[in-house]
Order: sequence, then C-alpha cells, then structure tokens
Amino acid sequence: MISRFFALISRMKYINRWSTMRSTITENISEHSLDVAFISHALALIRNRRFGGNVDPERCALLAMYHDVTEIITGDLPTPIKYYSREIRGAYDEVEKKAEQKLVSCLPEDLQDDYKPLFSRTEEESELWDLVKAADKISALIKCIEERQMGNTEFRSAERSTLEAIKALKVPEADVFLEEFIPAYSMTIDEQA
Repeated sequence: MISRFFALISRMKYINRWSTMRSTITENISEHSLDVAFISHALALIRNRRFGGNVDPERCALLAMYHDVTEIITGDLPTPIKYYSREIRGAYDEVEKKAEQKLVSCLPEDLQDDYKPLFSRTEEESELWDLVKAADKISALIKCIEERQMGNTEFRSAERSTLEAIKALKVPEADVFLEEFIPAYSMTIDEQA
C-alpha cells in the first residue's frame, strides 16, 4: 500500500495564515507549527523547572508540530470567523474531526493508533494541550509584533487582542515567556547579538 500521509502533510507549506490581513511577510502553517513546537517545548520546561510540573517537553513539542495539520484539508479559517458563533465553531469542529479521520486513514493501519492522539486533544494529555494552546497564541503575538516592527499597522488590533487572550488563559508559563522572551522580538539583530 502506498501511504499518502507524509506527502499530504508536506503541503502545510502551501497553507498561508492570516488570509484576511495584509501581511508584509506571509506565514504558512508549516512555519507556524515549528514556532509553536519551539515555544511549547520551552513552556513545558518552564512548568517543570519553575512551577513543579512533571510534563514531557518533547511530547509537548510533538503535539505542537501536528496541532494545525488538519488545515491541509480545511484551510486556515481566520479566528474572527471561526469564533463568530457557537454554530460556526461547532460546524468547524465537525469538519476538523472529519479531516483528522481522513489524514489518519492515509497511514498504514499499524501506525494509525500512534498518530490519532497527535491530531486532537485527549483528556490524558490535556495539560500538554493547554501549553500548546498558549504557545499557539504566543506565536500569533510574535507575528503581530514582527508586522508592527515592519511598520504594518494592520496587526495593531490583533496584537492587543492576542495579548489579552494569552493573559486570559492564566497559564503562568506563558506569563513567564511574555516577560522574559517577548521583549527581544522588538530588538534589532544588532541589539540581540
């Protein structure tokens, strides 16, 4: 059997984010997922080192790598549309579930059970998924900051609302990331070196 799974997920690089916004630099879901993986890994380490946690940073990074993979099928639905109403959010959740099932069915049968938990939140890994969600929002905030740094005011409102959304999550590791790492994103490369 020829498996189409990895050929499909390699198409993540063709799905652009922020489709309703004028961006100075496009960002695709492949790039975004790598950023979320880096940040998720850091959040898990911060939880373990500073807040007495006992989570697996590598597993957290892996979940982050796959967190938007269904968008190969669904596309990237802009946040204001996705959360416009309960009905739209519910319908989109159903579409995402179908996309997950489709992608898993593209794997050899003996690997399917290993990949299923990588696509959607499970109760056993809810603590990790909370960190991935925070990392996802932090990645969006970084995009907004980068756009602002390039003189693009289109992202001003998104930057404010994304920062509020991160704080509303009440994830202390995200607060640490905001305080210790985010300020460097407003620095030039010479200032960072």
